[in-house]
Amino acid sequence: MRADRIKTPASKRQAARKPDITGMALIPLAIFFVVALAFPFLPLGDRSAFLLQIGFFTLVAGIMALSWDILARSGQVSLAHAAFYGLGAYGYALLLKTGLAWPLAMPLAALGAGVISLVLGAVTMRLSGMYFAIATLAFTEVVRTVIQNLPESVAGGANGLLVPALLGGNPRGQYLLALALLALTAGVSLAVRTGRLHHAFAAIRQGEETARVLGVSTVRYKLAAFFISSVLAALAGVLYAGKTFFISPLDTFSLANSIAPLTTSIFGGLYTTLGPILGATVLRVAEEALHNVVKNGYLVVYGLVLMLSILWLPRGLMGLFRRGRHGGDL
Repeated sequence: MRADRIKTPASKRQAARKPDITGMALIPLAIFFVVALAFPFLPLGDRSAFLLQIGFFTLVAGIMALSWDILARSGQVSLAHAAFYGLGAYGYALLLKTGLAWPLAMPLAALGAGVISLVLGAVTMRLSGMYFAIATLAFTEVVRTVIQNLPESVAGGANGLLVPALLGGNPRGQYLLALALLALTAGVSLAVRTGRLHHAFAAIRQGEETARVLGVSTVRYKLAAFFISSVLAALAGVLYAGKTFFISPLDTFSLANSIAPLTTSIFGGLYTTLGPILGATVLRVAEEALHNVVKNGYLVVYGLVLMLSILWLPRGLMGLFRRGRHGGDL
């Protein structure tokens, strides 16, 4: 049976329905990108480099959160996002060492991470719930250990690896490149939500056994979600490597790089396109503001604010928009 003909029980129809991506629904997303595009051309003064850096890492956080959300739509809670983020960063750096130009190194590094995700997926896709999450977390640690123990002449070992500056270190150019990749990620998200993948992912999320009865190839669609998510996370890793000029196994494969996309997606609104982007923007700006106001212990305050927000807004920030309108769902 084709995935786009799946019928679900009435009690679950709302969760599995095909989103109404109308012009009105796309307006908030379009406004975000127009504002984000105008931002680097504003008169930012002496703090322009600093503000563009904040904007850059906000966009990278948006790519990470939205790519994780695409995977979550298929019912998979992965803790391997840091692995593919790091594989993208290291793959990009190693390809540059061979003399390859960055426009070629970037997509090749991302596709390489995607291929590795298919190998991991083939081994773990029959796991679910906490067993899948633990397996993906273990995979991240394995990758980090392997990278860390490679000869220093290859990947820098535990000391890390220097990476040439992306676009010659031009802050505005780096910001615009990150914005373009976020737009690409948003386009992929919208394509998933309006195509046959939406129906298959929704059916799998509601119950794999039921999905199989309905004719959905659960392994194939879960692998597709894993591949798409991993490639996009790897692109975020490439941006990180090219911006910071330096990568190390401890920082790049940090558990925080797996947890942050998860919490950001929940905070912004799961299974949406605008939600993870909005969540990344709000949380990143809030983090910087708290850092300036509460010099010591700002991460504690930030964590408490995030925890309380998730408790009070179970549907995330997008839940607030849904209360006030009846239009399409982003």
